[in-house]
Amino acid sequence: MSKSRRQFLTETSLFLLASAAAKRVHAQQPGEAPAGMPSAFGEGPAVGPAVSTATFAEAEKLVQFPLTLPERAMAANTWARTMAALYERRTGPRKVALEATLAPASRWDPILPGLKAGPQQDRFVRSQADPGALPAKDEDIAFAPVTQLSRWIAERKLTSERLTKIYLQRLQRFNPELRCAITITSELALKQARQADQEIAGGKYRGPLHGIPWGGKDLLDTAGIPTTYGAEPFRNRVPAKSCKPCARRKFQPTPFILTSTISRAMPLSPSTASIFPISKK
Repeated sequence: MSKSRRQFLTETSLFLLASAAAKRVHAQQPGEAPAGMPSAFGEGPAVGPAVSTATFAEAEKLVQFPLTLPERAMAANTWARTMAALYERRTGPRKVALEATLAPASRWDPILPGLKAGPQQDRFVRSQADPGALPAKDEDIAFAPVTQLSRWIAERKLTSERLTKIYLQRLQRFNPELRCAITITSELALKQARQADQEIAGGKYRGPLHGIPWGGKDLLDTAGIPTTYGAEPFRNRVPAKSCKPCARRKFQPTPFILTSTISRAMPLSPSTASIFPISKK
């Protein structure tokens, strides 16, 4: 072995030994997490209010999920540590303010990979079926399908204002019992209905839904109109900006009648969700 090669191996070995020794000196101490790494589940410092077995006994009444005495004791003893990571996200140094309009991180898509979901073009083809004669009774008009309502409005056999009043009257009559609507926007709906009638009379027919009254779920933000999410903390919430679907409808005169109720997040609104008349009486 040449001298130069022997010298290279010697110097390299010494360098590796020195590096290993230096790393040992600055090695991570036992139980010390790398900088910036969140604590493992159940290993963080205890946070939050004090809880006891009695706390969980009362909570069981709400969720209808009974615990055994040992399970209740374990929950009470570990709650402050196991919840530490969640509290940290809300109150800790890495707290992030999330806007109400922020889209979810995940998206649910029922279409399997490789399959197509309907036509690629966004094209609406309207049927040419005869809607028949306009019923004499408001009740029959209220329960007519939208395909007939749309044709009657387009042919000016039925006005948007009359149809809107029919639904508003039925809401006034049945909503106290059915509680299917949480916010009824009568004045706005009638104003938009009259605008639709004026446009249709002037030859400006926008399409099959022109003049058809509609209602929005109480999850959809509507500017200047309460959007409560069916939850007590949001009882008086009035958004300043409409969500995109509602904003689009705003530029198409279709009377906005109501925001319908949603399943209860917290006691505020009924669990039944509906927009138009539920049953004939």
